[in-house]
Formats: sequence, structure tokens, C-alpha cells
Amino acid sequence: MQRCVNRHRPRPSCGRIGALALALGVVAARGADPPEQRLYEVRTQTGMPHLEENLRYAVVTEQRCLDPQDLSTVFWMLGDASLQGCKLAKVLDEPGHAVYALQCSGGHGTSGDARWELTPRRLSGVLNVRLGGKNMTFYQRIAATPIGACR
Repeated sequence: MQRCVNRHRPRPSCGRIGALALALGVVAARGADPPEQRLYEVRTQTGMPHLEENLRYAVVTEQRCLDPQDLSTVFWMLGDASLQGCKLAKVLDEPGHAVYALQCSGGHGTSGDARWELTPRRLSGVLNVRLGGKNMTFYQRIAATPIGACR
């Protein structure tokens, strides 16, 4: 390895090596940053255990832009009429994990939560819901793999 300080003359590449080492240190420190918004292939499995075997599960695969910093709207079931007035509110946000509580207005007794595991290569989430007046439960499982930049 060459030395940057020479009694006779400094080497011109030494300043660049120091800057590169500093930049690599910054990039390594940023490695723990959460992933940014990207285009994902999203596979959603919806399960309703109370239905007959052939009707219990539905799987949908799509491509969507997702922001791992806000996963409160990823579960498409939240747009269903039976969950009108319900939304997910983040209650825990730590590196690699996020937890949301289902908050519903209107006093219909619906409850639930969503739990996410976040890695640079995959987002995995599960939404569990118990519909109050109907005493029914269902879940949605999401596995999202990044495939590129958002358009």
C-alpha cells in the first residue's frame, strides 16, 4: 500500500483516497436507513377462515409504487365498504418493523392490526381484522419485492 506522505512530495491521489474513504463511511452508516419509495411486485393473499374451503383464499398479484415509510394504505381490503370509516394508524416504528392499529369510527366494533417486517429485499405484512357486528375474521398477507424505480 502506498503512503500518502512522502518526505519529498505528496501524492496527488491521496486527497481523493481520503475523500473516497469518507464517502464510503457515510454510505456504510446510511445502510441502516429505511428503503425509499420504489416499484414493487405485490402479492396479496386474503383469507377468510369462516368460508368453505374453495372460497377461503384469494390471491392478487400487481405492481405498485410503495413507500416503506407509510404502509397504512397498502392493504386493498381497507377500501371495502365493510371497513368504511376504518384506517390504520402507526403505533410502532423501529428499524425493520412497523405496527399499525386499526381505528374505526362509527362504533361498529371492528378491530384489528397490521404488522410489517421490512428488509431491503422484501416487505412482508399481515392485516388481521375482526368485524364487530358480524363476529367474522379475515386477514390479508402481503409480500412485496422491489423491481425498480417508480415512474
